[in-house]
Amino acid sequence: MSLCFILSAMEIETAVVGSYAVNCYLAWDARSGQGIIVDPGDDGPLIAEAVSQLGFKPVGILLTHGHLDHIGAVRELMEKWSLPLYAGRNEVPLLIDPEANMSALTGHPRSTPEPDFLLDDEQPFRMGPLEFRALATPGHSPGGICILHETSGTLFCGDTLFAGSIGRTDFPGCSHQQLIKSIEEKILTLPDSIVCLPGHGPQTTVGAERVNNPFLQGGYFV
Repeated sequence: MSLCFILSAMEIETAVVGSYAVNCYLAWDARSGQGIIVDPGDDGPLIAEAVSQLGFKPVGILLTHGHLDHIGAVRELMEKWSLPLYAGRNEVPLLIDPEANMSALTGHPRSTPEPDFLLDDEQPFRMGPLEFRALATPGHSPGGICILHETSGTLFCGDTLFAGSIGRTDFPGCSHQQLIKSIEEKILTLPDSIVCLPGHGPQTTVGAERVNNPFLQGGYFV
């Protein structure tokens, strides 16, 4: 796990989980002691222990998308704490079908229950005391979303955008053109100071990616 850092009233810890080294984010409100789990891709016991050590009460699980490496511990943690599941409306087919999310190909099929809350583009929503806005960013997956916490200037961007790179688009249902369009219209329109927390690798900012990301220098169809 990484060191904890504080963004406004929201504190965030990163647990890198599974063989794909997914960034599972544990985010909580320091005042109320309630928080959420973002993209619990694997290692459910490790995530549960981290939540216990951090001392917050989880109130929900939030998914940026439904590929196999981001959903492996969802069922386990939902059952442990009776948590609701939040995800993009158009991502449900991947979440519930091991063939669609490609986990069946590994010999270890994974799926999630139907989400309790389906999120649409630009939809504001609350998880306990934390207020977010969903941004539809299809391309890496058909119904992937990024999640903006405006108070702290933080964006959970899943596998849409990485430091110096973008999500891969050679999976079924992916589109490079659509991914670039999503980033241009939904992420690069945000302030440069927004901290981007990707599904893999180090954090970055909108401003850094606007200037330095080689995939974003040639318009939508690089």
